[in-house]
Amino acid sequence: MNKLFLIGLLINLLVVTPSSAGSVGDAAPSCSNLTTLDGTENYDLTKFQGKVVYVDFWASWCPPCIRSFPFMNQLQHDLKDQGLHVVAINLDEKLVDAEEFITKYPVEISIASDPESQCAKDFGVMAMPSSYLVDRKGVIRYIHLGFRLGEVGELRTIIEHVLNEPL
Repeated sequence: MNKLFLIGLLINLLVVTPSSAGSVGDAAPSCSNLTTLDGTENYDLTKFQGKVVYVDFWASWCPPCIRSFPFMNQLQHDLKDQGLHVVAINLDEKLVDAEEFITKYPVEISIASDPESQCAKDFGVMAMPSSYLVDRKGVIRYIHLGFRLGEVGELRTIIEHVLNEPL
């Protein structure tokens, strides 16, 4: 068997296995340890309760993350009035790396830092970037590992579907 096929199969099994952290159907972790990049404000994901939240874990050294930021900016711009909020959680060891990234690739989304990587552990992050779609009730509805431009249409359709669900 092809090694890439086996890796893909393993990732798919890990994503849908109910016993793993941050699985589809689980309540999203609150991640109460998040801060702004400058460390001046603490907040957690429960502040977005009642909204559909696209939670993206990223790092400055991640090439696919560079391509994902314009997509997330566009999502926030197009769908915020329908109740979407995009939060990008940085996992860099040095915050200066994240700050330089944001200067180079401007954002229109919420940026948070996970200084202890506890939120990433609670979600069960396995790849960079990893995205989790959380519905208005706080339940993880979809998990996407990596970022490929060819999947943007499918991701947007899934997000719009969750946004249009009745409460």
